[in-house]
Amino acid sequence: MNRRKALFGAGEVLAWWAVLALLWLVFISAVDTLELVVGASAALVGAFAAWGARRAVSQW
Repeated sequence: MNRRKALFGAGEVLAWWAVLALLWLVFISAVDTLELVVGASAALVGAFAAWGARRAVSQW
């Protein structure tokens, strides 16, 4: 993997994380520290899963 692909992959994971974290914040009723930690963690796991799935189907 070259540097360009690595930066693109990191940017894609960051974009997925931002979208999923925003969705988490929209759907919860109370925003406290624990909810932010759980939401950020779940969004990060989802972001890596989405990146891996897109990479698998596009034959990157």
